[in-house]
Amino acid sequence: MTWEIIFVFALLIFAIISFIWERISADLTALTVFGILLFVSALSNSTELPSLDAMLGVFGNSAPLTIAGMFIVSAALERTGAIDLITAYLRKLVKFPYRSFLFIMILGVAAVSAFVNNTPVVIVLMPVILSLSREMGVASSKLLIPLSYASIFGGTCTLLGTSTNLLASGILRDAGHAPIGMFELASVGLPILTVGTVYLVIFGNKLLPHRETLTSILSDEERKEFITEAFVRSGSDLHGKTAKDSGLLKGRGIRLLEIVRHGVAVQGDPKKQVLQFGDRLVLACRPAGVAEAHSMKGITIQTELAEGLETIATDEGALVEGVLAPHASIAGLTLGEINFRQRFRMVVVAVHRKGTNQRERLSSLRLKAGDTLLMMGSTKAIDSLANSDEIIILDRPRVPARSLRVKMPIAIGTAISIVALATLNLVPIVAAVCLGVAVLLLSGCMKAKDAYASVEWSILIIIFGMLALGQAMDSTGASLMIAESMTGLVAQFAPAHLQNVIMLALIYIITSTFTEFLSNNAAVALMVPIALGIAATLGIDPRPFVVASCIAASASFATPIGYQTNTYVYGVGGYRFFDFTKVGLPLNLICFAVTVTTVPMVWGFDSVLP
Repeated sequence: MTWEIIFVFALLIFAIISFIWERISADLTALTVFGILLFVSALSNSTELPSLDAMLGVFGNSAPLTIAGMFIVSAALERTGAIDLITAYLRKLVKFPYRSFLFIMILGVAAVSAFVNNTPVVIVLMPVILSLSREMGVASSKLLIPLSYASIFGGTCTLLGTSTNLLASGILRDAGHAPIGMFELASVGLPILTVGTVYLVIFGNKLLPHRETLTSILSDEERKEFITEAFVRSGSDLHGKTAKDSGLLKGRGIRLLEIVRHGVAVQGDPKKQVLQFGDRLVLACRPAGVAEAHSMKGITIQTELAEGLETIATDEGALVEGVLAPHASIAGLTLGEINFRQRFRMVVVAVHRKGTNQRERLSSLRLKAGDTLLMMGSTKAIDSLANSDEIIILDRPRVPARSLRVKMPIAIGTAISIVALATLNLVPIVAAVCLGVAVLLLSGCMKAKDAYASVEWSILIIIFGMLALGQAMDSTGASLMIAESMTGLVAQFAPAHLQNVIMLALIYIITSTFTEFLSNNAAVALMVPIALGIAATLGIDPRPFVVASCIAASASFATPIGYQTNTYVYGVGGYRFFDFTKVGLPLNLICFAVTVTTVPMVWGFDSVLP
């Protein structure tokens, strides 16, 4: 084993650990890997590592450009209201029984997601589903996970359905093979859609939890609690009394979680601890309890929050829930850096991330895309925030401006033209997408700055970084070493006529596991080169293995972190981590069985002459 292979394996292990650990973002991990590879390639005279020019050649891969273009096309469809067409369609179905509604919703969402990036589809439809669930008298947690899963089903059916399919197709083409056709994946995607829909319709009501969302807490039903902070004021009557004896906790919907004194949490039952001037009280409040805590004598709500609450008149103030948008410019910043209260005229009462209350000081908490915010503000401020691109207000669907809605036919026509050109192979898909983006910008469906802002640059950085790592693994022989080890292991324990199918299953399982804990694009960028190496070792067509990698990277159901749409409904639906495992793991196994059964029948393991 050469030092180059050891070096590449070390980078691979670093990337995997960093993706799972999440101490730094996935795109920063990929950028670090890319930077190290460029640096070592520039300094080293090794003939096994790719040269600096070869490493920079990943920017010549058409897949990231195509993916960026499709982000813009999807954003144009969203902004012009094209995705909202499914809203009117769903509103007609609220009188249907739960299972009937679920069946039609899944098919409708999947049909749209087959041609549109699934994240905006889920973002647009979340407020609609929350509204319809109230009309139906069904907990929204019974519908939000199926909404996310339906968008994933659609993504497995076409080349444009998800960025992982485009990336795999680009890698396959660069390796000298024909790219994936527009509807080629439908041979396995449609069976997955069919079986997955039947599974959710039959077992969904039983397996899906009954949870309260942040929107439903504003009703009179069981309420979720939110974390806020208060201080015992100087001269307060609370000094020298316990919280229990002082009457502090008699307020509606208030619990004392912790007392922090001189920066250290006081040990023991907080309700029985004697309070002192300056104590910081960590309170769990129902929404109504937040305002009540603010009015209590002897305590002061955290300064920034208190100042904001004072600007909101009781008769016009309202609590509202929102989710940080995927392309929000405020992501990565703290509330203090944003000057949130002044900028939006709203006060952030609580933040939920990945299903948990954030207990850090809100002013120093860095926001992330997908964070769920509980905010208080005037109705005028809420209306203004609803029209921004920073936060999606969840109790009201977004309404496109009339000037954009009239351009909906142009956006839809452009998307259809891209699909048609790619399907008929008249031009490469990257050319069709680039021309389509130009048409959208020239026609005024989107402004250029909005188009650039709609591109998820972090995903492109991950793709470039992992493409560079995959190229290094290929040139150093690391991919071939992994491929030979896997094929050798299978050959020892499996009969010859089953080895190809077992190898297909192994590729699927590894890719699926990577996807649940890493980025799905990273999983494809790492596994497709290995799949190509395995096919070369076996002397067969790599297409079945690449298709299996595509499906495994998209069919991510068992965790809320494996796919972005799962992450979004995770916070909004009030889910717990293992809610996804309970519903999604059987679905993962179903998709595995369908893929391993279908792929050999459709593509076959044809021998390839050397």
